[in-house]
Amino acid sequence: MRKLIYILLAGTVVVGCNKFDSDINISPNDPSVASGTQLIGNAQLSLASLSTSPAGNFAAQFLSETQYPTSSLYPEGGTSFYSLYQGPLMNLQTVLNSTTLSTLDGPINNQLAVAKILKAYYMWHITDRWGDVPYTEALKGLADFTPAYDKQDVIYDSLFKLLTDANAMIVTGTITNDIIYSGDMTKWKKLANTIRLLMALRLSKINPTKGTTEFNTALAAGIMTSNADNFVFKHLADANNQNFWYNEVKVRNREWWAVSELLMNKMKPVNDPRIPNYAAPAKTGGQFIGLPFGTVTGMPNTTNFSLFDTTVWAQNASIHLVTYAQALFAKAEAAKLGWITGGDVEAKLNYDLAIEQSVRQWNNNSTAGLAAMMAFPAVAYNPATAIEQIATQRWVHLYMHGWEAWAEWRRTGYPALAPPVGDPTRPVPRRNAYPANEQFNNAENYQAAIQRQFSGSDNISGRVWWDKP
Repeated sequence: MRKLIYILLAGTVVVGCNKFDSDINISPNDPSVASGTQLIGNAQLSLASLSTSPAGNFAAQFLSETQYPTSSLYPEGGTSFYSLYQGPLMNLQTVLNSTTLSTLDGPINNQLAVAKILKAYYMWHITDRWGDVPYTEALKGLADFTPAYDKQDVIYDSLFKLLTDANAMIVTGTITNDIIYSGDMTKWKKLANTIRLLMALRLSKINPTKGTTEFNTALAAGIMTSNADNFVFKHLADANNQNFWYNEVKVRNREWWAVSELLMNKMKPVNDPRIPNYAAPAKTGGQFIGLPFGTVTGMPNTTNFSLFDTTVWAQNASIHLVTYAQALFAKAEAAKLGWITGGDVEAKLNYDLAIEQSVRQWNNNSTAGLAAMMAFPAVAYNPATAIEQIATQRWVHLYMHGWEAWAEWRRTGYPALAPPVGDPTRPVPRRNAYPANEQFNNAENYQAAIQRQFSGSDNISGRVWWDKP
Protein backbone atom coordinates (compact mmCIF):
# COMPACT_ATOMS: atom_id res chain seq x y z
CA MET A 1 0.00 0.00 0.00
CA ARG A 2 1.19 3.48 -0.75
CA LYS A 3 2.21 5.28 2.40
CA LEU A 4 2.83 8.88 1.49
CA ILE A 5 2.52 11.88 3.78
CA TYR A 6 -0.21 14.36 2.86
CA ILE A 7 1.10 17.88 3.39
CA LEU A 8 -0.77 21.02 4.39
CA LEU A 9 1.13 23.74 2.62
CA ALA A 10 -0.61 26.77 4.07
CA GLY A 11 1.43 26.64 7.26
CA THR A 12 1.76 24.93 10.61
CA VAL A 13 -0.06 25.87 13.82
CA VAL A 14 2.05 25.29 16.92
CA VAL A 15 0.11 24.51 20.09
CA GLY A 16 1.66 24.18 23.54
CA CYS A 17 2.67 26.08 26.62
CA ASN A 18 6.06 24.65 27.48
CA LYS A 19 8.80 22.26 26.42
CA PHE A 20 7.22 19.33 28.30
CA ASP A 21 3.97 19.73 26.36
CA SER A 22 5.88 19.95 23.08
CA ASP A 23 8.00 16.88 23.73
CA ILE A 24 5.20 14.51 24.65
CA ASN A 25 3.28 15.44 21.50
CA ILE A 26 6.15 14.62 19.13
CA SER A 27 6.52 11.08 17.84
CA PRO A 28 10.14 10.15 17.11
CA ASN A 29 8.90 7.72 14.46
CA ASP A 30 6.80 10.13 12.41
CA PRO A 31 8.49 12.95 10.46
CA SER A 32 7.03 16.41 11.04
CA VAL A 33 8.29 17.63 7.66
CA ALA A 34 7.97 15.65 4.45
CA SER A 35 11.06 14.68 2.52
CA GLY A 36 11.56 15.73 -1.08
CA THR A 37 10.58 12.36 -2.48
CA GLN A 38 7.51 12.18 -0.24
CA LEU A 39 6.35 15.46 -1.76
CA ILE A 40 7.12 14.11 -5.24
CA GLY A 41 5.25 10.91 -4.48
CA ASN A 42 2.29 12.90 -3.20
CA ALA A 43 2.30 14.97 -6.39
CA GLN A 44 2.24 11.74 -8.41
CA LEU A 45 -1.01 10.71 -6.73
CA SER A 46 -2.78 13.53 -8.60
CA LEU A 47 -1.76 12.22 -12.02
CA ALA A 48 -4.84 10.01 -12.21
CA SER A 49 -7.07 13.10 -12.22
CA LEU A 50 -5.61 14.16 -15.58
CA SER A 51 -7.20 11.13 -17.24
CA THR A 52 -10.18 9.96 -15.18
CA SER A 53 -12.33 12.94 -16.07
CA PRO A 54 -15.78 12.55 -17.63
CA ALA A 55 -15.47 16.10 -19.01
CA GLY A 56 -12.23 15.26 -20.80
CA ASN A 57 -13.76 12.18 -22.37
CA PHE A 58 -16.78 14.20 -23.49
CA ALA A 59 -14.46 16.78 -25.06
CA ALA A 60 -12.82 13.99 -27.08
CA GLN A 61 -16.22 12.28 -27.60
CA PHE A 62 -15.07 8.89 -26.34
CA LEU A 63 -18.08 8.58 -24.04
CA SER A 64 -21.74 9.48 -24.36
CA GLU A 65 -23.96 10.27 -21.39
CA THR A 66 -26.88 7.89 -20.99
CA GLN A 67 -29.42 8.93 -18.38
CA TYR A 68 -28.41 12.45 -17.42
CA PRO A 69 -27.04 14.36 -20.44
CA THR A 70 -25.58 17.66 -19.24
CA SER A 71 -21.80 17.96 -19.64
CA SER A 72 -21.88 16.32 -23.07
CA LEU A 73 -24.03 19.21 -24.28
CA TYR A 74 -21.01 21.49 -23.81
CA PRO A 75 -22.46 24.13 -21.47
CA GLU A 76 -20.64 27.41 -20.98
CA GLY A 77 -18.98 28.05 -17.64
CA GLY A 78 -15.62 28.06 -15.95
CA THR A 79 -13.54 25.05 -15.00
CA SER A 80 -11.24 25.23 -12.00
CA PHE A 81 -7.49 24.71 -12.17
CA TYR A 82 -6.96 25.54 -8.50
CA SER A 83 -6.56 21.95 -7.28
CA LEU A 84 -3.64 21.38 -9.65
CA TYR A 85 -1.83 24.50 -8.43
CA GLN A 86 -2.62 24.02 -4.76
CA GLY A 87 -1.88 20.28 -4.75
CA PRO A 88 0.74 18.64 -6.97
CA LEU A 89 2.34 21.79 -8.35
CA MET A 90 2.77 23.33 -4.88
CA ASN A 91 4.38 20.13 -3.63
CA LEU A 92 6.76 20.04 -6.59
CA GLN A 93 7.66 23.72 -6.21
CA THR A 94 8.42 23.11 -2.54
CA VAL A 95 10.94 20.48 -3.63
CA LEU A 96 12.47 22.81 -6.22
CA ASN A 97 12.78 25.62 -3.65
CA SER A 98 14.18 23.41 -0.91
CA THR A 99 17.71 23.76 0.43
CA THR A 100 17.40 20.77 2.75
CA LEU A 101 16.85 17.80 0.42
CA SER A 102 18.46 14.65 1.78
CA THR A 103 20.66 12.19 -0.12
CA LEU A 104 18.99 9.45 1.95
CA ASP A 105 16.18 9.68 -0.62
CA GLY A 106 18.58 9.40 -3.56
CA PRO A 107 20.81 11.86 -5.43
CA ILE A 108 19.51 15.40 -4.98
CA ASN A 109 19.99 16.08 -8.68
CA ASN A 110 17.60 13.25 -9.47
CA GLN A 111 15.00 14.47 -7.00
CA LEU A 112 15.11 17.91 -8.61
CA ALA A 113 15.01 16.42 -12.12
CA VAL A 114 11.87 14.39 -11.40
CA ALA A 115 10.20 17.41 -9.79
CA LYS A 116 10.97 19.46 -12.92
CA ILE A 117 9.63 16.78 -15.27
CA LEU A 118 6.41 16.44 -13.33
CA LYS A 119 6.02 20.22 -13.06
CA ALA A 120 6.46 20.51 -16.82
CA TYR A 121 3.89 17.79 -17.44
CA TYR A 122 1.27 19.33 -15.17
CA MET A 123 1.82 22.83 -16.58
CA TRP A 124 1.65 21.54 -20.16
CA HIS A 125 -1.70 19.98 -19.33
CA ILE A 126 -2.98 23.20 -17.75
CA THR A 127 -1.89 25.63 -20.45
CA ASP A 128 -3.23 23.41 -23.24
CA ARG A 129 -6.66 23.39 -21.61
CA TRP A 130 -6.98 27.05 -20.56
CA GLY A 131 -4.45 28.99 -22.68
CA ASP A 132 -2.51 31.75 -20.90
CA VAL A 133 -2.25 30.85 -17.21
CA PRO A 134 -0.22 31.88 -14.15
CA TYR A 135 3.30 30.48 -14.33
CA THR A 136 6.20 32.82 -13.53
CA GLU A 137 4.42 34.43 -10.56
CA ALA A 138 2.51 31.30 -9.52
CA LEU A 139 3.27 28.95 -6.61
CA LYS A 140 4.61 31.68 -4.32
CA GLY A 141 2.12 31.09 -1.51
CA LEU A 142 1.58 34.06 0.77
CA ALA A 143 3.97 36.16 -1.28
CA ASP A 144 1.56 36.49 -4.23
CA PHE A 145 -2.16 35.76 -4.25
CA THR A 146 -2.74 37.47 -7.62
CA PRO A 147 -0.22 36.10 -10.11
CA ALA A 148 -0.08 37.43 -13.65
CA TYR A 149 -1.02 35.16 -16.53
CA ASP A 150 1.94 34.22 -18.74
CA LYS A 151 1.42 33.98 -22.49
CA GLN A 152 1.19 30.40 -23.67
CA ASP A 153 4.14 30.65 -26.05
CA VAL A 154 6.28 31.92 -23.16
CA ILE A 155 5.11 29.01 -21.00
CA TYR A 156 6.01 26.56 -23.76
CA ASP A 157 9.50 28.04 -24.02
CA SER A 158 9.89 27.75 -20.24
CA LEU A 159 8.73 24.14 -20.23
CA PHE A 160 11.10 23.18 -23.04
CA LYS A 161 13.91 24.62 -20.93
CA LEU A 162 12.66 22.91 -17.77
CA LEU A 163 12.68 19.53 -19.52
CA THR A 164 16.10 20.22 -21.04
CA ASP A 165 17.52 21.10 -17.64
CA ALA A 166 15.98 18.01 -16.06
CA ASN A 167 17.46 15.78 -18.73
CA ALA A 168 20.93 17.26 -18.26
CA MET A 169 21.04 17.01 -14.47
CA ILE A 170 20.14 13.32 -14.09
CA VAL A 171 22.95 11.24 -12.57
CA THR A 172 23.44 7.61 -11.66
CA GLY A 173 21.29 6.44 -8.77
CA THR A 174 17.64 5.89 -7.85
CA ILE A 175 15.19 7.87 -5.71
CA THR A 176 12.72 6.66 -3.10
CA ASN A 177 8.91 6.99 -2.90
CA ASP A 178 8.53 6.92 -6.70
CA ILE A 179 5.23 5.18 -7.47
CA ILE A 180 5.63 5.58 -11.25
CA TYR A 181 9.07 4.23 -12.21
CA SER A 182 10.34 2.94 -8.83
CA GLY A 183 13.21 5.41 -8.99
CA ASP A 184 14.49 4.32 -12.41
CA MET A 185 16.09 7.50 -13.75
CA THR A 186 16.64 6.08 -17.23
CA LYS A 187 12.88 5.93 -17.65
CA TRP A 188 12.42 9.43 -16.24
CA LYS A 189 14.94 10.70 -18.76
CA LYS A 190 13.09 9.03 -21.64
CA LEU A 191 9.83 10.47 -20.35
CA ALA A 192 11.24 14.02 -20.26
CA ASN A 193 12.37 13.76 -23.86
CA THR A 194 9.11 12.16 -25.01
CA ILE A 195 7.05 14.93 -23.40
CA ARG A 196 9.28 17.45 -25.16
CA LEU A 197 8.75 15.62 -28.46
CA LEU A 198 4.96 15.67 -28.08
CA MET A 199 4.99 19.32 -27.03
CA ALA A 200 7.06 20.18 -30.09
CA LEU A 201 4.46 18.63 -32.40
CA ARG A 202 1.82 20.93 -30.89
CA LEU A 203 3.62 23.74 -32.75
CA SER A 204 2.96 22.19 -36.17
CA LYS A 205 0.70 25.04 -37.26
CA ILE A 206 1.80 27.97 -35.12
CA ASN A 207 5.61 27.65 -35.35
CA PRO A 208 6.78 24.62 -37.36
CA THR A 209 10.35 25.89 -37.47
CA LYS A 210 10.71 25.88 -33.71
CA GLY A 211 8.67 22.69 -33.51
CA THR A 212 11.09 20.92 -35.85
CA THR A 213 14.10 22.02 -33.82
CA GLU A 214 12.61 20.96 -30.48
CA PHE A 215 11.35 17.70 -31.95
CA ASN A 216 14.72 16.65 -33.29
CA THR A 217 16.55 17.74 -30.15
CA ALA A 218 14.22 15.59 -28.05
CA LEU A 219 14.60 12.68 -30.44
CA ALA A 220 18.38 12.86 -30.30
CA ALA A 221 18.32 13.01 -26.49
CA GLY A 222 16.50 9.68 -26.32
CA ILE A 223 12.76 9.03 -26.14
CA MET A 224 10.75 5.96 -25.13
CA THR A 225 11.79 2.76 -26.88
CA SER A 226 9.14 0.26 -25.71
CA ASN A 227 5.87 -0.02 -23.81
CA ALA A 228 7.95 -0.77 -20.73
CA ASP A 229 8.84 2.95 -20.74
CA ASN A 230 5.21 4.11 -20.66
CA PHE A 231 4.23 6.76 -18.10
CA VAL A 232 1.58 4.78 -16.23
CA PHE A 233 -0.39 5.47 -13.08
CA LYS A 234 -1.31 2.15 -11.49
CA HIS A 235 -4.34 2.08 -9.25
CA LEU A 236 -4.38 -0.47 -6.46
CA ALA A 237 -6.99 -2.99 -5.38
CA ASP A 238 -7.80 -1.13 -2.18
CA ALA A 239 -10.26 1.63 -1.37
CA ASN A 240 -7.57 4.25 -0.65
CA ASN A 241 -5.96 3.97 -4.08
CA GLN A 242 -8.74 2.71 -6.32
CA ASN A 243 -9.83 3.80 -9.77
CA PHE A 244 -12.32 6.68 -10.02
CA TRP A 245 -14.38 4.69 -12.52
CA TYR A 246 -14.55 1.67 -10.19
CA ASN A 247 -16.17 3.82 -7.55
CA GLU A 248 -18.66 5.19 -10.06
CA VAL A 249 -19.53 1.98 -11.89
CA LYS A 250 -19.13 -0.77 -9.29
CA VAL A 251 -19.54 0.91 -5.92
CA ARG A 252 -22.19 3.48 -6.87
CA ASN A 253 -23.72 1.26 -9.57
CA ARG A 254 -23.91 4.06 -12.12
CA GLU A 255 -24.56 3.28 -15.77
CA TRP A 256 -24.27 6.88 -16.79
CA TRP A 257 -21.76 6.45 -19.62
CA ALA A 258 -21.68 4.43 -22.83
CA VAL A 259 -18.99 4.32 -25.48
CA SER A 260 -19.73 6.75 -28.27
CA GLU A 261 -21.11 5.81 -31.65
CA LEU A 262 -18.20 7.67 -33.25
CA LEU A 263 -15.65 5.46 -31.49
CA MET A 264 -17.44 2.26 -32.49
CA ASN A 265 -17.79 3.54 -36.06
CA LYS A 266 -14.00 3.89 -36.26
CA MET A 267 -13.28 0.48 -34.72
CA LYS A 268 -16.00 -1.98 -35.74
CA PRO A 269 -15.65 -1.74 -39.57
CA VAL A 270 -11.97 -2.76 -39.30
CA ASN A 271 -12.47 -5.47 -36.67
CA ASP A 272 -10.23 -3.59 -34.25
CA PRO A 273 -8.93 -6.15 -31.70
CA ARG A 274 -9.00 -3.52 -28.95
CA ILE A 275 -12.80 -3.32 -28.93
CA PRO A 276 -13.36 -5.91 -26.16
CA ASN A 277 -11.02 -3.94 -23.89
CA TYR A 278 -12.69 -0.64 -24.68
CA ALA A 279 -16.34 -1.63 -24.52
CA ALA A 280 -18.66 -4.29 -23.14
CA PRO A 281 -21.24 -5.92 -25.42
CA ALA A 282 -24.70 -4.44 -25.03
CA LYS A 283 -26.76 -6.45 -22.54
CA THR A 284 -29.51 -6.69 -25.12
CA GLY A 285 -28.31 -8.46 -28.24
CA GLY A 286 -24.70 -8.91 -27.17
CA GLN A 287 -23.30 -6.60 -29.86
CA PHE A 288 -20.95 -3.64 -29.56
CA ILE A 289 -23.26 -0.65 -30.02
CA GLY A 290 -22.17 2.95 -29.54
CA LEU A 291 -24.51 5.68 -28.32
CA PRO A 292 -24.74 8.83 -30.48
CA PHE A 293 -22.94 11.63 -28.66
CA GLY A 294 -25.15 14.13 -26.87
CA THR A 295 -28.36 12.09 -27.14
CA VAL A 296 -31.18 13.75 -25.16
CA THR A 297 -34.38 12.46 -26.81
CA GLY A 298 -35.90 10.23 -24.18
CA MET A 299 -33.78 8.33 -21.70
CA PRO A 300 -31.61 5.78 -23.52
CA ASN A 301 -31.98 2.24 -22.26
CA THR A 302 -28.52 1.35 -21.04
CA THR A 303 -29.05 -2.30 -21.95
CA ASN A 304 -29.14 -1.38 -25.65
CA PHE A 305 -25.69 0.22 -25.76
CA SER A 306 -22.13 -0.71 -24.86
CA LEU A 307 -20.89 0.57 -21.55
CA PHE A 308 -17.14 0.60 -21.06
CA ASP A 309 -15.28 -2.60 -20.26
CA THR A 310 -13.80 -3.70 -16.94
CA THR A 311 -10.35 -3.03 -18.42
CA VAL A 312 -11.25 0.63 -17.92
CA TRP A 313 -13.22 0.55 -14.67
CA ALA A 314 -11.47 -2.22 -12.71
CA GLN A 315 -10.44 -1.19 -9.21
CA ASN A 316 -6.74 -1.55 -10.02
CA ALA A 317 -6.89 -0.42 -13.66
CA SER A 318 -3.86 1.42 -15.01
CA ILE A 319 -3.92 4.81 -16.69
CA HIS A 320 -1.49 5.37 -19.56
CA LEU A 321 -0.58 9.05 -19.66
CA VAL A 322 2.40 9.20 -22.06
CA THR A 323 3.14 6.15 -24.18
CA TYR A 324 5.56 4.66 -26.66
CA ALA A 325 2.70 4.46 -29.18
CA GLN A 326 2.16 8.23 -28.89
CA ALA A 327 5.84 8.81 -29.59
CA LEU A 328 5.63 6.58 -32.67
CA PHE A 329 2.54 8.36 -33.98
CA ALA A 330 4.41 11.64 -33.47
CA LYS A 331 7.39 10.33 -35.45
CA ALA A 332 5.06 9.13 -38.21
CA GLU A 333 3.49 12.58 -38.48
CA ALA A 334 6.87 14.29 -38.29
CA ALA A 335 8.14 12.17 -41.18
CA LYS A 336 5.10 13.03 -43.27
CA LEU A 337 5.53 16.73 -42.46
CA GLY A 338 9.22 16.59 -43.38
CA TRP A 339 10.43 17.32 -39.83
CA ILE A 340 12.53 14.15 -39.89
CA THR A 341 13.97 12.28 -42.84
CA GLY A 342 12.46 9.28 -44.56
CA GLY A 343 9.21 10.62 -45.98
CA ASP A 344 6.40 8.14 -46.47
CA VAL A 345 8.67 5.15 -45.88
CA GLU A 346 9.58 6.38 -42.39
CA ALA A 347 6.02 7.57 -41.75
CA LYS A 348 4.56 4.16 -42.61
CA LEU A 349 7.14 2.35 -40.50
CA ASN A 350 6.31 4.38 -37.41
CA TYR A 351 2.57 4.41 -38.07
CA ASP A 352 2.39 0.63 -38.38
CA LEU A 353 4.53 0.16 -35.29
CA ALA A 354 2.45 2.67 -33.32
CA ILE A 355 -0.74 0.72 -33.97
CA GLU A 356 1.00 -2.52 -33.06
CA GLN A 357 2.28 -1.11 -29.78
CA SER A 358 -1.15 0.31 -28.99
CA VAL A 359 -2.75 -3.09 -29.55
CA ARG A 360 -0.09 -4.70 -27.37
CA GLN A 361 -0.65 -2.09 -24.65
CA TRP A 362 -4.39 -2.63 -24.54
CA ASN A 363 -4.45 -6.40 -25.20
CA ASN A 364 -1.87 -7.65 -22.68
CA ASN A 365 0.88 -7.77 -25.32
CA SER A 366 -1.19 -9.88 -27.72
CA THR A 367 -1.28 -9.01 -31.43
CA ALA A 368 -4.16 -11.34 -32.27
CA GLY A 369 -6.28 -9.70 -34.98
CA LEU A 370 -3.71 -7.00 -35.73
CA ALA A 371 -2.72 -8.20 -39.20
CA ALA A 372 -6.33 -8.44 -40.32
CA MET A 373 -7.07 -4.91 -39.10
CA MET A 374 -4.01 -3.49 -40.83
CA ALA A 375 -5.19 -4.90 -44.16
CA PHE A 376 -8.34 -2.78 -44.23
CA PRO A 377 -8.00 0.23 -46.58
CA ALA A 378 -9.14 2.60 -43.83
CA VAL A 379 -6.15 1.54 -41.72
CA ALA A 380 -3.45 0.57 -44.24
CA TYR A 381 -1.06 3.51 -44.67
CA ASN A 382 -1.98 5.70 -47.62
CA PRO A 383 0.31 8.64 -48.49
CA ALA A 384 -2.66 10.66 -49.74
CA THR A 385 -4.54 10.47 -46.43
CA ALA A 386 -1.66 9.83 -44.05
CA ILE A 387 -2.16 12.77 -41.68
CA GLU A 388 -5.83 11.90 -41.18
CA GLN A 389 -4.99 8.23 -40.64
CA ILE A 390 -2.25 9.00 -38.13
CA ALA A 391 -4.45 11.43 -36.22
CA THR A 392 -7.44 9.08 -36.20
CA GLN A 393 -5.47 6.07 -35.00
CA ARG A 394 -3.78 8.21 -32.35
CA TRP A 395 -7.25 9.28 -31.17
CA VAL A 396 -8.37 5.65 -30.97
CA HIS A 397 -5.21 4.78 -29.03
CA LEU A 398 -5.81 7.62 -26.53
CA TYR A 399 -9.19 6.22 -25.48
CA MET A 400 -10.12 7.40 -21.97
CA HIS A 401 -7.24 9.91 -21.90
CA GLY A 402 -9.68 12.52 -23.13
CA TRP A 403 -7.88 15.78 -22.48
CA GLU A 404 -4.86 14.68 -24.52
CA ALA A 405 -7.02 13.29 -27.35
CA TRP A 406 -9.01 16.54 -27.39
CA ALA A 407 -5.81 18.59 -27.64
CA GLU A 408 -4.67 16.54 -30.63
CA TRP A 409 -8.09 16.88 -32.26
CA ARG A 410 -7.91 20.66 -31.87
CA ARG A 411 -4.51 20.65 -33.54
CA THR A 412 -5.26 18.28 -36.43
CA GLY A 413 -9.05 18.35 -36.87
CA TYR A 414 -9.20 14.55 -36.95
CA PRO A 415 -11.34 12.62 -36.50
CA ALA A 416 -14.29 14.85 -37.32
CA LEU A 417 -16.11 15.65 -34.08
CA ALA A 418 -19.66 16.97 -34.44
CA PRO A 419 -21.86 19.03 -32.10
CA PRO A 420 -23.99 16.94 -29.73
CA VAL A 421 -27.04 15.55 -31.48
CA GLY A 422 -29.22 16.89 -28.68
CA ASP A 423 -28.10 20.47 -29.34
CA PRO A 424 -26.51 20.98 -32.79
CA THR A 425 -25.97 24.68 -31.98
CA ARG A 426 -23.23 23.80 -29.46
CA PRO A 427 -19.85 23.42 -31.21
CA VAL A 428 -17.14 21.24 -29.73
CA PRO A 429 -15.19 23.38 -27.22
CA ARG A 430 -11.73 24.68 -28.12
CA ARG A 431 -10.64 25.40 -24.52
CA ASN A 432 -11.76 25.46 -20.89
CA ALA A 433 -12.98 28.79 -19.56
CA TYR A 434 -11.16 30.15 -16.52
CA PRO A 435 -12.43 29.51 -12.98
CA ALA A 436 -15.27 31.89 -12.16
CA ASN A 437 -13.48 33.01 -8.99
CA GLU A 438 -10.66 34.52 -11.02
CA GLN A 439 -12.99 37.35 -12.06
CA PHE A 440 -13.03 38.50 -8.42
CA ASN A 441 -9.87 37.10 -6.81
CA ASN A 442 -7.47 38.06 -9.61
CA ALA A 443 -9.54 40.47 -11.63
CA GLU A 444 -6.84 42.64 -13.21
CA ASN A 445 -4.74 39.73 -14.47
CA TYR A 446 -7.81 37.76 -15.52
CA GLN A 447 -9.14 40.66 -17.59
CA ALA A 448 -5.75 41.22 -19.20
CA ALA A 449 -5.54 37.54 -20.17
CA ILE A 450 -8.96 37.28 -21.79
CA GLN A 451 -8.53 40.61 -23.57
CA ARG A 452 -5.14 39.56 -24.93
CA GLN A 453 -6.33 36.18 -26.19
CA PHE A 454 -10.07 36.31 -26.82
CA SER A 455 -11.02 39.98 -27.25
CA GLY A 456 -12.42 40.08 -23.74
CA SER A 457 -14.73 37.05 -23.96
CA ASP A 458 -13.91 34.13 -21.67
CA ASN A 459 -15.80 31.34 -23.43
CA ILE A 460 -15.14 27.76 -24.48
CA SER A 461 -15.00 28.54 -28.19
CA GLY A 462 -11.82 30.63 -27.98
CA ARG A 463 -8.67 29.12 -29.47
CA VAL A 464 -5.46 28.73 -27.51
CA TRP A 465 -2.20 29.97 -28.98
CA TRP A 466 -1.25 26.89 -31.03
CA ASP A 467 -4.82 26.03 -32.13
CA LYS A 468 -4.89 27.58 -35.58
CA PRO A 469 -7.53 26.90 -38.28
